[in-house]
Amino acid sequence: MSDLDLAERVLAHTRGEALVTVTRERSLSTRFARSAPTQATAVDDTTVEVLCLRDGHPGLASTNRFAEDELRAVAARAEAAAVAAAVAGPGDHPGLPAPAPARTHDGWDPGTATLEPARAGDALRSAFAAAAERGLQAFGIWSAGAVETALASSTGIRAVDRVTDGFMRIVCRDGDGRSGYASAASVSSAGLDGAALAARAGAHVPRGALGELASGAYPVVLEAEAVATLLDFAGWLAFNGLSYAEERSPLTGRLGQRVAAAAVNLSDSPRMPRTLPRAFDAEGVPKQPVPLIQDGVAHRVVHDLRSAARAGAGAASTGHALAPGGGPYGPVPTNLVLVGGGATGVDELAAPIERGIYVTRLWYVNVVHERQTLLTGMTRDGTYLIEDGRIGRPLKDLRFTDSILRILGAVQALDATPRLVSEGDFYGRRFASGVVCPALRADGFRITGATR
Repeated sequence: MSDLDLAERVLAHTRGEALVTVTRERSLSTRFARSAPTQATAVDDTTVEVLCLRDGHPGLASTNRFAEDELRAVAARAEAAAVAAAVAGPGDHPGLPAPAPARTHDGWDPGTATLEPARAGDALRSAFAAAAERGLQAFGIWSAGAVETALASSTGIRAVDRVTDGFMRIVCRDGDGRSGYASAASVSSAGLDGAALAARAGAHVPRGALGELASGAYPVVLEAEAVATLLDFAGWLAFNGLSYAEERSPLTGRLGQRVAAAAVNLSDSPRMPRTLPRAFDAEGVPKQPVPLIQDGVAHRVVHDLRSAARAGAGAASTGHALAPGGGPYGPVPTNLVLVGGGATGVDELAAPIERGIYVTRLWYVNVVHERQTLLTGMTRDGTYLIEDGRIGRPLKDLRFTDSILRILGAVQALDATPRLVSEGDFYGRRFASGVVCPALRADGFRITGATR
């Protein structure tokens, strides 16, 4: 029986408005430390999730048991949850959509879907050898997955999507605990080059005494990993349609106004080849490309069905629901793309800087003020001083406290070659996503402290 057939079986047990999602995940992950494998995990799991709507209130229930009595019971539990919620009065969900055709994509790689363990072994061996050549040890994870999703709704939606992804993260570390970082993500696990990643991570490991830098505002060159972190937070804070509808967004009242440098062109582009594409969202709405910032001007936010209804003024879902019925934190872009510029690498980005900072990546980042897109966090795995246009002495890791929109407004140049950056943290159901972005140079990066 196909996943869509299973969804149809469950839908037959529902009454009224309902959506059934069948998700099958198969994945393989291998963790390693000190240049040796430490843990391997294989997942093969199918989950049925039922959404029922009553008076604008969603009720959800799920199971991974498929006997007919269990399928009948999960449908009943979802209906009971929706009925109980509806006691509070009318809800804000506008109802399920009618069927709409979704665009095909190139997000399925048959070779990756085989989940061949030998691919992981080859990537790890080459990474360990490349790290050893530099006197370093490798830590990290290799992971690949294949996810198939089938949807059936009472409004006539019948849809199936299949996606694959591969991810590898490497931290190279010396005997003193100094580290460098590199990662790669792709639709195909064959593109995960362990040797190249270990070489890139090894190049970021600080050599020599670590310098210190006083608090203040400095010109900065941010590697793609650091840029992706900022843009990922921007997706939640600035481009979230629910936040916008509730007037919590920093873009509330600012669409059509300049919010970034003219060089900044940011979109959510699920059809771009370098992203991890999907055909439709968790509510069965086809995913649409959405221009977010064009030539520095705020253009749009993303919506699911619930946030669009709350926003009103003709807003419609853009296919960005993270959960059936709408996620509790609203919709977010999961295929962010920042267009590159004309620089040919980080050395060219650093060349105009008399005294500044080069940052490999950011970590332990937290939101300080939502409306200001103000974050605080640390640099990690290779922070360097830029002097007279050259990336030079290593620095102790620095604490920053700065606004995402302020940094985007201070962008001076971008690298010409964006690349896909993913965190690759799969907790719960596997949902691979990432940001396609280049390295960039910005002015006035605000440093507020340093490690001891």
